[in-house]
Amino acid sequence: MKANPQRTISELKELRALTADENGAQRVAWTDTWLKARAWFEAKLAELPVEHHYDDAGNSWTTLKGDSDKAMIIGSHLDSVPNGGWLDGALGVMTGLEILRRFAAEYNGRPPVTIRVVDWADEEGARFGRSLLGSSAFAGTDTIAVDRVRVDKDGIHLEDALRRCGVEIDRFPESQAEQKNAAAYLELHIEQGPVLERLGLPLAVVLGTKGVERHSITFHGQEAHSGSTPMGDRKDALAPLAKLALEIYGIAGKHKDAVCTIGSVKTYPGIVTAVVGRCEATLDQRDLDAGALAQMYSEAKSASEQFAAEHKCTVEWSRIWSIEPIPFHPSLLEFCEQSIEETTETSLLLPSGPLHDAAEVSRIGIPTVMMFVQSLYGISHNKIEDTKEEHLQLAIEAMDRLATKTAAWIRENA
Repeated sequence: MKANPQRTISELKELRALTADENGAQRVAWTDTWLKARAWFEAKLAELPVEHHYDDAGNSWTTLKGDSDKAMIIGSHLDSVPNGGWLDGALGVMTGLEILRRFAAEYNGRPPVTIRVVDWADEEGARFGRSLLGSSAFAGTDTIAVDRVRVDKDGIHLEDALRRCGVEIDRFPESQAEQKNAAAYLELHIEQGPVLERLGLPLAVVLGTKGVERHSITFHGQEAHSGSTPMGDRKDALAPLAKLALEIYGIAGKHKDAVCTIGSVKTYPGIVTAVVGRCEATLDQRDLDAGALAQMYSEAKSASEQFAAEHKCTVEWSRIWSIEPIPFHPSLLEFCEQSIEETTETSLLLPSGPLHDAAEVSRIGIPTVMMFVQSLYGISHNKIEDTKEEHLQLAIEAMDRLATKTAAWIRENA
């Protein structure tokens, strides 16, 4: 018996029609549209022999009880960024539901192992800036003290938005109870980048999620009149940052899959008639290798100090956030590669630059793997996000094969 990919594709289109407008998907977590999407999902469970509940972090759990309590979890997230795409996150959840249906039909409602589908709450962090909120609570890596006071653009606190949806942030730790009997976690996601399309391949094995080092950098110079200050006498705080913005390309280029991004720049006083006295920027660096990540940070910091000195300025660094590289489970990587090759004959191994809920699951020791499907134009978080339907079908078929292999592995090791 096999899963029905066309049903999943049809349901994804149904969800798009329900929760998107002319600008794209609007399933931002903790909003009415997101709650509508979750209610729509729950309605899909009516004819299935499953138990459904929300945990204390708002994560949605659907459980098909098996002969073994050991559970294979398949999931992703239904929430989106504002004006987002129709597949980001939702593909993984709906594929999980289709695989659960297949197991229920094949084994008359009682598969060899327990099958669980999870829709993680607020993966995107689009409204309050805190990504992976629900999965971090599940993993016990939540940051309640910091998160409770986060506010959205309208001044609403995260704690209040959660309470409106029936979630109390102080009870987040109780969601760790869902870890019990978790034996493996599988996630299908669109690539969100251009690599698969460039190579003409539909699917890839995800090796793991890259580690992230994120810093704020402030160059201090001297404000001065732009008309009367000779070029050689200036302490222009923008000049060293401009050099660093180019230097990071060479720093990242030393490592095959590394990326470095200066994503925001602010200058002060920020007027056309003044030399910049202070320049603030953010630097995001990512790589799957912890040693490479440390080297990139060290080289960027040294370069900033050199450029600051060249322009008679000073520089300060402050860490905003960091997460270690998260490699996925070797046995599940092998199963994933086999499943893709059985479906398409050709597989590719890629690291993930974006973070995913799978990283939070993996970092607490639950065997985890992800599969990517090609994204057209490499675009995501945008209304034009898309994937060829034939590639979606291949992805769902390959995930179904992966689930079969993983369930057998869990059974053998139970």
